[in-house]
Amino acid sequence: MTSKAEALEAIGVALGFPTWYGRNLDALHDCLTDLSGEHVLVWAGHRRLEAADPEGYRAVLAVLDAATSLSVLLADA
Repeated sequence: MTSKAEALEAIGVALGFPTWYGRNLDALHDCLTDLSGEHVLVWAGHRRLEAADPEGYRAVLAVLDAATSLSVLLADA
């Protein structure tokens, strides 16, 4: 993925967010807050977004980093 929108969509699919997920940073935060139990998100190819949209990449990572029930593994692909 090379855009913040694509990343938000993929994260929502990977974590099984509900249909009301708005695919923006606020909605990501809200859905991460609602997660029950511990979850691991493996983000393969994250550097493509970092190269294409550094600001969007940092914003998504900041929201993911703030989630208490989520561990994120950044994998190079």
